[in-house]
Amino acid sequence: MIAILDFGLGNLKSIQNGFRYLGHEAMIIHDELSLKDADGIILPGVGAFKDGMDRLRKANFVPLIQEALSQGKPILGICLGLQLLFDESEEFGIHKGLGFLKGRVKCFTGPFKIPHMGWNTLHIKREIPLLHGMREGDFFYFVHSFYAESEDEGIVAGETEYGIIFPSVVQLGNLMATQFHPEKSSDAGLRILDNFAKLTINAKRRL
Repeated sequence: MIAILDFGLGNLKSIQNGFRYLGHEAMIIHDELSLKDADGIILPGVGAFKDGMDRLRKANFVPLIQEALSQGKPILGICLGLQLLFDESEEFGIHKGLGFLKGRVKCFTGPFKIPHMGWNTLHIKREIPLLHGMREGDFFYFVHSFYAESEDEGIVAGETEYGIIFPSVVQLGNLMATQFHPEKSSDAGLRILDNFAKLTINAKRRL
């Protein structure tokens, strides 16, 4: 079972419907007890970084995410979910994140429209299972005003350009994330969800 974390910030039903359309079991999880039975975890999110971290802590999801990570269970962050994986964010002050990935979340600046909203292309930097079947230049749907600046270029699997070049897909071990919304990204996005579901199935067999 894939657990979609409900901490009050996210497009949860669309994610769940995407998995179900592909024939994979996915449940929206509201409490920590249900999370322990998950084979994989989706960390979604829209909105402000600090609010997201506060809500994760209040739901007591943080230690269980850490436990799942140490157990080798696949974890996928989406949009704000990607940003929360990093050390800290500059959004409305400096706020600490989960700290699984080294780097800081920063605001777009420049003579272009903010937020970055709509379809944009993916440049694949390295092949990872999450991106199986993706093609260079595939389009995905973005909605964000902030981006992650990683201290480790080695974790960046995909990039996108919007005024600057920023990480749009990251992966470190069983932890992975997309800055775009796969659940809103048509066939290419469904392939991302399907790839993640297959990763959870393979990980369960190994555990």
